[in-house]
Amino acid sequence: MRCRRVVWSIISIAVCVYAGLCLVFCLFQRSFIYMPRPVTPAHARAFTFEVPGATLRVSCRPLQGEKALVYFGGNAEDVAFTLPELAAAFPDRAIYCPHHRGYCGSTGHPAEAAMRNDARAIFELVHDRHPDVMAVGRSLGSSLAIQLAAEARVSRLVLIAPFQSILVIARRTAPFLPMRLLLRDPWESWRYAPKVTCPTLVIAASHDEIVPLADTERLVAAFPPDVATLRIVDGTDHNSVSGEAEFWEAIVAGR
Repeated sequence: MRCRRVVWSIISIAVCVYAGLCLVFCLFQRSFIYMPRPVTPAHARAFTFEVPGATLRVSCRPLQGEKALVYFGGNAEDVAFTLPELAAAFPDRAIYCPHHRGYCGSTGHPAEAAMRNDARAIFELVHDRHPDVMAVGRSLGSSLAIQLAAEARVSRLVLIAPFQSILVIARRTAPFLPMRLLLRDPWESWRYAPKVTCPTLVIAASHDEIVPLADTERLVAAFPPDVATLRIVDGTDHNSVSGEAEFWEAIVAGR
């Protein structure tokens, strides 16, 4: 009897620990996905844009004409610092870099459904001003860019270090947790890829420690035939991929 009680005690403790891990993930999961940045002194012109539940700050390089580019940044990125590089690479396009809700002066709290609605609203704003809109998304922002290309009149799509879904990444990070049941923001980019018809460039790092190359390759395979082209930048990781001249040459090639 004593041995049986010990066994049941061990099992009970294990169950409580496991339940505790699940509870901690449920409560704090969005802090693992979203890493908002405060307003920085980046020298970029910006305007504010009202959306349901938030006021978004949009860094921009205004330019008259038909062409524009909308850039969606990663989960820990201040896109104001990326704007000058995009402006130099695309001198013929107006540049719009929305800060995710909760980031860099945008109000509200980041969550997938709200951020997808924000992206739609930003695109409509830009498309009303410029009929030729190119969408560029990096890491988390790549999922927003894919969504727009699947649903709206995007002229060209560029994806930087894109993933199949956050669910896949979460399962790889914590395979012992029931992620499909726990994860509120799965960010399933693969659901949108089959609906994209515009020319698409996918740029991947050869040594991406966050989004393995095989993950990006499976996303590329989800696009319709002859829509997406994969470019791998050798010797780079998730954060350094944009530091190579090859990266910018690939993006600019189809402008």
